[in-house]
Amino acid sequence: MSMINTKDILETIKMIEEEHLDIRTITMGISLRDLAADDINVLADKVYDKVTRRAEKLVATGEQIERELGIPIINKRISVTPIAMVGATSSANSYVPLAKALDRAAETTGVNFVGGFSALVQKGFAKGDEILINSIPEAMAETNLVCSSVNVASTKAGVNLDAIGLMGRIIKQTAELTKDNDSMGCSKLVVFANAVDDNPFMAGAFHGIGEPETVINVGVSGPGVVQSAIRRAGDCSIGEVADVIKKTAFKITRMGQLVGALASQRLGVPFGIVDLSLAPTPAIGDSVARILEEVGLEVCGGCGTTAILAMLNDAVKKGGVMASSYVGGLSGAFIPVSEDQGMIDAVTMGALTIEKLEAMTCVCSVGLDMIAIPGDTKATTISGIIADEMAIGMVNQKTTAVRIIPVIGKGVGETVEFGGLLGYAPIMPVNTFSCDAFVNRGGRIPAPIHSFKN
Repeated sequence: MSMINTKDILETIKMIEEEHLDIRTITMGISLRDLAADDINVLADKVYDKVTRRAEKLVATGEQIERELGIPIINKRISVTPIAMVGATSSANSYVPLAKALDRAAETTGVNFVGGFSALVQKGFAKGDEILINSIPEAMAETNLVCSSVNVASTKAGVNLDAIGLMGRIIKQTAELTKDNDSMGCSKLVVFANAVDDNPFMAGAFHGIGEPETVINVGVSGPGVVQSAIRRAGDCSIGEVADVIKKTAFKITRMGQLVGALASQRLGVPFGIVDLSLAPTPAIGDSVARILEEVGLEVCGGCGTTAILAMLNDAVKKGGVMASSYVGGLSGAFIPVSEDQGMIDAVTMGALTIEKLEAMTCVCSVGLDMIAIPGDTKATTISGIIADEMAIGMVNQKTTAVRIIPVIGKGVGETVEFGGLLGYAPIMPVNTFSCDAFVNRGGRIPAPIHSFKN
C-alpha cells in the first residue's frame, strides 16, 4: 500500500468529479474446476452454491470502497472457469441449466454480469465444447446477466475454421431467439483469438486455467480524463501528446491499484491484475473516438485514425505499467461502437465503416466490438468477418475479438437501442459478396511461422 501517494489521489478525485473517471469493474474470478456431477441439475446446484458462497461479499465490499474513496465502481462482476470444462463432467447434452444457475447466482450476489459460459476451441473440440457452443443461443435467450465467449484462434494454434463456421450460425440463432429484444443476446457473446485468462471486462471474461482458486481483477477507465489532458496540452508535437497520455494513464492506474489492493485485502482474496483499458460509455465526455478527434481528426474514421489509435494504445500501456504491480487483461483502448458516442456519430456521418474499424483493430485492444449489422446478413458472411479478425489476432500475437449483432428485422439506416452501458448503434452496412466456399472448407488455418518460438 505504500505505493499510494496522497497527492495523486486528490488529483484523481478531481478527475472523477469533472471528467468521468471511474473504475469500470472489479471482477472476482472463481474456479469451478473442483465441481463435477453426472446429473446436470446436481452440477448446476453445485455451481450456484460455490459462486454465491465465494462472491457473497463482493458487491457490499465494492460499495464500501466507493463510499470511502469517493470513486465510482460502475460494475461488480464474476468470472468462472469455462463452463465447457465444468459441463463435460456430466452426461448432459445441453448446458443451459448451468447458464441458468450462473444467472441465479448473479442475481443473488447482486453483481452486474457473470462471464465464463465459454469454450476454448482454437485447436479443436473437446467433449464439452460442442455441447456448450450449441447451448449458447438458448442460454443467452434464457438468462439476463450471463456472458459467453468462444476462443477460436491463437498465434500458437492457428485459426479453427470449423469453429468459426459454427459460430456464424450460432450468432444468427442467438439473434433469432432474442429478436423480440433487438437481438440483444448477441451483445453478450464474443468470439476471440488469443483470449486472456485474466480479463475483467465483459463479455469475454472467464477464469483461466492457470489462475488461483479465487482472484480479484480490476478494470479502470477514463477516456474523458485523457481527452481533457490532451485539450489542456494545446498545440504541441505528437511526441508531447504521447507523453501527456502516459502521465494521465499513470494516475488513472494508480487508482485501480488502490481499489484492487483494498478489495483484495477486505475479501481475503489474492489481487490479480489491473487492466488499463480505456473503456468508453455512451455518456458525453467518455469516448475514445473523441480522444482521437482531440489529437487532430475532424471525425473518427478519417485518414490518420489508425496512426493516432496506435499511439494512444501504446502510451496508455507505457504510463499504466509503472503504476501497477501487475498489469494484465487486454490493456489499451476499446472501440465498441454502440458504447461510444463519438463512434456512433462517426458511423452516422459515414466516416467510420466496418473496414476502417478492422484496420483500427490491428493496433488496439479487442476488435470489432458491439457492431450492429442487418438482420438478413448470412451466417457465412458473419463467419468471414470473424475469420478476418481472428487472422489479425493470430498474426499480430494479440487478442482480437468480434461482438457483432445481426438485428433481425432491421437494416442499414435504422438504429438499435440496447440501453445502459451498451448504448445504441446505427446498423452498419456489410460487404455482401459471398465467402461461402471459403467458410465451408473447414479445417484449420496453420499457425504463422513466428509462432514457433519454442
